[in-house]
Amino acid sequence: MNYKIEKNAGPAYMQLYAQIRGEIISGAYEYGARLPSKRLVAEETGVSVITVEHAYAILCDEGYAEARPRSGYFAAYRTGDFASDPAPVPHREFGSHAALGEYAFPYSVMAKTARRIISDYGERLLVKSPNRGCAELRAAITGYLRRSCGIEAAPEQVIIGAGAEYLYGLAVQLLGLGRKYALEDPSYEKIRRVYAAYGARYDMIRMARDGLDSAALAASDADCLHVTPFNSFPSGVTASASKRREYLEWARARDGFIVEDNYDSELTVSRKNEDTLFSLSGDGRVIYLNTFSRTVAPALRVGYMVLPERLLPVFEERLGFCSCTVPTFEQILLAELLDIGDFERHVNRVRRRKRREQSGQ
Repeated sequence: MNYKIEKNAGPAYMQLYAQIRGEIISGAYEYGARLPSKRLVAEETGVSVITVEHAYAILCDEGYAEARPRSGYFAAYRTGDFASDPAPVPHREFGSHAALGEYAFPYSVMAKTARRIISDYGERLLVKSPNRGCAELRAAITGYLRRSCGIEAAPEQVIIGAGAEYLYGLAVQLLGLGRKYALEDPSYEKIRRVYAAYGARYDMIRMARDGLDSAALAASDADCLHVTPFNSFPSGVTASASKRREYLEWARARDGFIVEDNYDSELTVSRKNEDTLFSLSGDGRVIYLNTFSRTVAPALRVGYMVLPERLLPVFEERLGFCSCTVPTFEQILLAELLDIGDFERHVNRVRRRKRREQSGQ
């Protein structure tokens, strides 16, 4: 154990989290191995036990570790064994696609921001948006993704579109009908219907307890994968850390791509967003996709797709002519909410409330 905390390298608990996670992934702590006690780590690094506990909580949230009562923390990440439980997953109805209710974005904040940008921007809001989306929103999204989930991307990699279904269609057209797609079973029904509407070939891969069933995925001859790793609807399954690595290895072995649909990922009880496949991928095989319909309002039909750099020339050639389907006004409104921090304050407020509800406080 040789953990070090640097003064100017960010929060101490995040430094500890990153160092311990690195050791787990590298195999220094094999699956089931006991991790150092909170008190031992605190003594070595000079931080409080609460700080260490915070780091371990995030590791447990993400599936790298597990806490056992009166026993401590143990590594839960498998580097080579991706076997999954083929037992059928119960079909539970989650509220992911229902009205937001008590978790809704504050209308007063949105109204105030809307009035201000109408005054500040004036007739510029009536100008047609660039095809990939307004520069203001694309830049705001890249800043937010960098802060929230470690995605490093340039504004040129961001494509704005009117909701998830529209972006699914763009992804199919970008990757092409010559490929075969693996989809989650069960999944949000519109995903399958969009692929079917475009005439794409696809296999439905059954879900296990930690993500797609490994054997079923290996048996498919698909070379592209559409997954919702954070919270698959309607099963509620979250892909484990091991399963996410498995997806990346699967795409690499088949020279394929992954469409990572991260819907509903922000409003989690976790203190840190799950690692995205996009941020974990080192070879540009992941297209990241998300929307604001869950975090702001269902009526705000705005989504975004982040392309790996290797696909930018292909997108320009095949789809660069497509006009942006989101009005300039809505794009500038979202850009302002992201830039001035109102969006992240809302997300953090909902997370805190969910944690309190979960703990019964």
